[in-house]
Amino acid sequence: MSDLTLLPQPRQLTLTGGALFISPNRLIVLDASDAGALFFSAKRLQAALAERVGVGWEIVANATAPHAQVGATLSVVASGTRHPQGYELTITPEGIHAVASTPAGLFYAVCTLIQLLEVGRPEGGKLETASNLQPPTFSLPTLRISDWPDFPSRGVMLDVSRNRVPTLPTLLELVDLLASWKVNQLQLYTEHTFAYRNHPEVWADASPLTGEEILALDAYCRERFIELVPNQNSFGHMTRWLTHDRYRPLAEAPHGCDTRWGRRDEPISLCPIDPGSIELVRSMFDELLPHFSSRQFNVGCDETIDLGQVRSKAAVAELGAGRVYLNFLLQIYREVKAHGRTMQFWGDIIMEHPELVPELPRDLIALEWGYEAAHPFEQHGAIFAASGVPFYVCPGTGTWNTIAGRTESSLGNLRNAAENGLKHGAVGYLITDWGDAGHWQPLPVSYLGFGYGAAVSWACAANVESDIAAAVSAFAFHDLTGTLGRIAYDLGNAYLKTGVAIHNSTIMARLMQITFAQFVVNRARYPNLTADGLQAAIAKIDAVMARWPASDTDGEPVEPTPAQQQGKAAAWQKAGGAVGERVEPTPLPYSRPAIAQHPGRELIRREYAWAADMLRHGARRGIWMLGKLDGAEDVALRAALVADAERLMAEYRDLWHARSRPGGFAESVARMEKMRGDYLA
Repeated sequence: MSDLTLLPQPRQLTLTGGALFISPNRLIVLDASDAGALFFSAKRLQAALAERVGVGWEIVANATAPHAQVGATLSVVASGTRHPQGYELTITPEGIHAVASTPAGLFYAVCTLIQLLEVGRPEGGKLETASNLQPPTFSLPTLRISDWPDFPSRGVMLDVSRNRVPTLPTLLELVDLLASWKVNQLQLYTEHTFAYRNHPEVWADASPLTGEEILALDAYCRERFIELVPNQNSFGHMTRWLTHDRYRPLAEAPHGCDTRWGRRDEPISLCPIDPGSIELVRSMFDELLPHFSSRQFNVGCDETIDLGQVRSKAAVAELGAGRVYLNFLLQIYREVKAHGRTMQFWGDIIMEHPELVPELPRDLIALEWGYEAAHPFEQHGAIFAASGVPFYVCPGTGTWNTIAGRTESSLGNLRNAAENGLKHGAVGYLITDWGDAGHWQPLPVSYLGFGYGAAVSWACAANVESDIAAAVSAFAFHDLTGTLGRIAYDLGNAYLKTGVAIHNSTIMARLMQITFAQFVVNRARYPNLTADGLQAAIAKIDAVMARWPASDTDGEPVEPTPAQQQGKAAAWQKAGGAVGERVEPTPLPYSRPAIAQHPGRELIRREYAWAADMLRHGARRGIWMLGKLDGAEDVALRAALVADAERLMAEYRDLWHARSRPGGFAESVARMEKMRGDYLA
């Protein structure tokens, strides 16, 4: 274990050349004035030792326990580390010692320790003794880690409003995963998917999150030192509200309008000069916020693209679009302050009017978002910093409108945000994962972006060049060979073979979202699109997916030398294990699967197989479109695409319901049905 793979990689790690042999019947000692604050972290370590090594270590809050009985000491010492979330982790041949200034820092030390157990391998063999077989042992390398985060707030924002609302078990599983990577903030992007009792028509068919579920999720997050920040768009992106007769009169453009994105036939934003708009916002906040313990609140307010087009046209003509926007933003700010919260808001619109940035209150947080590798985090961060406005950098996973991600671009985006956020003093780093156009991408596709973002937001310099495919393979897919992580990485780059680059999308996904008629009109947007390029992408997908293991495979058996056998026997006896003693529960065997059995493995395999098949379908659809456009349609290909679309939709139904609620599925799959209908037209 000289080359340790961890996620995130610690800021400072020194291997000291020895080993700690894990023996049974030891103690986990809680050394703190409030031992109860460490109990959850200790239970996680206890469970990992039982699962990974097969030993039971009792937890005690007694620093005077006999030294020979102590396996791990978890200490919280005021000002004991240079950062309140930092920790010092030391492993010696005698035991484990973790020190932190706060319970959160101690939790992160345990996260690192559990990862060391996960990547460790049992060591042992047939020890020839008078009492038959010696039990196998499990060792950790002796080391010293000093670690602390770059960004005090490191979050993930998951879109739960573009059709897909995860089940509560899915959200809890995601919280556990993110917490293990030292993420400490979670937001669920909401437009209409909270069950407002005063506004039932808005969420009637959406399978929303209820107040009770939010309370349960909030408590679950708090145990894991994650802040569940409420998130409710409150200005733009209000279509799900404004299409209802009760709310349409509050719209800026009740029946749609022309925008810089083209014609929009439905309302988009609240009218900022209508007094009823802030009354609606107040009603939403009054009902939503009591379910959250966080004292922060993301109110959205991005992409108000219809502002000034209809009802506020005269006000914008008189005052300017930026001033009208800011005036309403400040009304929302006052409502948030009345609830004792700190307001977060998306910074895109105010950044269009940089002269107004200095007028922002200094007790809110601007969210600087952008999803391309070259997004100007440098320039925009400098503007917020020069005005003294606290801000987060908010890159994305790049999974939406792609099916399988766009690895090269998204990792560049995540890296750019971290480096320039640090340069300009960003107080937080928020990884965004959107669900535009039906939220087709399966959740595990986002793990690569979540993992890399978590790593570079914790310690950028130590992680910017890390092997993220290997780390995500180990700590998301439970595969120590790195195979599954590399498949995820490479599948997310298959789109590059087409030679076509599209903003916030990939060509295979785009071709499945537009009709043939739209393709004809917009053909000039894709000048590099060729059948050969699409065929090259299919070949790449085939090659990547051919590497998926047929089954879980065993690692190589560990066969120690005679000298090692005697050394391990001596270490076992020194640790208190009698020669020939068989402990319960039985330790791991002499080898273990390099790809561990995991209850979610089959679902992940199906999700990636479906994603690959969707990409192949998109490429073949493009080949069909190009042929049809040239007057040489392949009728057999069209018939095959019909059958393939039906198969993909059937599998999509099963995969959707494995992680997501029923509301929104019909609308999401309707986009695939429209694609299928194109072949039948």
